[in-house]
Amino acid sequence: MESIQALQNEIIEDFSFLPQWEERYAYLIELGQKMEPLIEEYKTEENIVRGCQSTVWLHRECIEGKVHLLADSDSLIVKGLAALLLKVFSGQPAEDVLAADLSFFAETGMDQHLSSQRANGLMAMIEQIKAFAAKCAANEP
Repeated sequence: MESIQALQNEIIEDFSFLPQWEERYAYLIELGQKMEPLIEEYKTEENIVRGCQSTVWLHRECIEGKVHLLADSDSLIVKGLAALLLKVFSGQPAEDVLAADLSFFAETGMDQHLSSQRANGLMAMIEQIKAFAAKCAANEP
């Protein structure tokens, strides 16, 4: 599996081919639409990400010390943001997830073009993923 930094570099490169923000938003929406749909049994209250204006479900599993994630949202752009986080984090060792410095949001300019609600939701997703990675690394249920 590629490293978290290598995956971030791929995202930065993909976005570099899209100079206009309308194109980048369209690409985010496309990424979200390509995600596997989250099965209904994972759309639980426990999996809802707090802090998002839209509804976001984040299903987390720790398998042999690796973080595995599935997500869905009722917002197309937020679903695309979730797809990016899954690309970077899902399948990675929990320790690597904890140590990761997410630079791709700043390097693609997303940090400047997301509404404050979406940015807050994004941070809430990242916080939940990192908190789960800490439990996974410590072999906690």
